[in-house]
Amino acid sequence: MSVKDVIKNSVYQSLGGGAAMSVKTVFLILTAACLIGIYIFLVYKLSSRSAFYSKDLNITMAGMPVVVAAIMIAMQSNLLVSLGMVGALSIVRFRNALKNPLDLLYLFWAISAGIITGVGLYTLALVLSFIMTILLILTERIPGTKAPELLVLRGTDTNIDYDSLYQVIRSHCSYYKEKARSTQNGETELIIEIRTKEKESLLQEIGGKNVFSQINCITHDGELRV
Repeated sequence: MSVKDVIKNSVYQSLGGGAAMSVKTVFLILTAACLIGIYIFLVYKLSSRSAFYSKDLNITMAGMPVVVAAIMIAMQSNLLVSLGMVGALSIVRFRNALKNPLDLLYLFWAISAGIITGVGLYTLALVLSFIMTILLILTERIPGTKAPELLVLRGTDTNIDYDSLYQVIRSHCSYYKEKARSTQNGETELIIEIRTKEKESLLQEIGGKNVFSQINCITHDGELRV
């Protein structure tokens, strides 16, 4: 047999046949991927905030390592299948917006675990899961900066003494900044961003002036710039 025939046979074998995995190996890979998917499911459920938790997304991430591992098995056994997979996956577009940016980290974790498990690197998949868990626990315990509160005041414009009002706010707040002021039909609404440890005293002193018909102090957990 000539060198040309050897090259032709090897190319044909890689395109069509490839080295098929045993049933035991395939079962072992998919079982490991399934266990890692369940682990990711539990970690996401325990660590996710209730306001952003999505059971459907969590189930998707639990099944993703199994699906990706199966794709990796097919790509290793047959070059034609791998080329077809690349072509098919390149046209897939995901249109569902993630409510929490942290969900993106879990999605990449699930995909990476599936790829690593699919090529038989079980130890690396376990180390990845362990390090990700430790990272999530440590970052969750780091205290964040408390967002400022919003003081919303509404009253008759002619009755408001702004100098007296800001003198009271200045005496009780470590930080304050007027964010908005609107007047309509003789009634003014003020929105002031404040940081204070004396909220009860502040509200009582402002309310004791009998100037404002409505006094609200709003706490929010949104994005914060520092």
